[in-house]
Amino acid sequence: MSLQQTVAAPFRHMRKDALRKSEFIFFLAIDRKWMNKDQADRLVSLAEEQGLLSQADGVLTPQFAVEEVAIPLGFKPSSAIFERDDPVAALLERIAAQTGRGESAVVAELNDLVQNRFDGHLTGEAAVVVLARMYAVPFDDVLDGLRAGLGRKK
Repeated sequence: MSLQQTVAAPFRHMRKDALRKSEFIFFLAIDRKWMNKDQADRLVSLAEEQGLLSQADGVLTPQFAVEEVAIPLGFKPSSAIFERDDPVAALLERIAAQTGRGESAVVAELNDLVQNRFDGHLTGEAAVVVLARMYAVPFDDVLDGLRAGLGRKK
């Protein structure tokens, strides 16, 4: 089940375009018992990071068309909604598949590239792009995620 469905559920159930953060957390943690309060608060932060929610003066507003999200009968989110996609890992998998080598061998090559060729002055995101270019592995679809990873490290 997706993060978007979980975020849409309180708005759909209460038939509101905006909810106070406390109402949103109450719905997830107390009313539905889908998660505890800390997880619900973390869900708000994650949804904000991914651009699904915006918050102003303690009021949450969805940044997508809530009415267009299908929420199946008996919906209950799994813990997978808290997992973030790792573009570096996804690109490493592609490189391993393209070269026919194991992921550990590709990671070792990445580490060698960073440490020996760039004296540790290259981020993992940049190094994996260099490897992808070396092996002609397409990476355009994960480029935004790689850039976002660079922004979080500052």
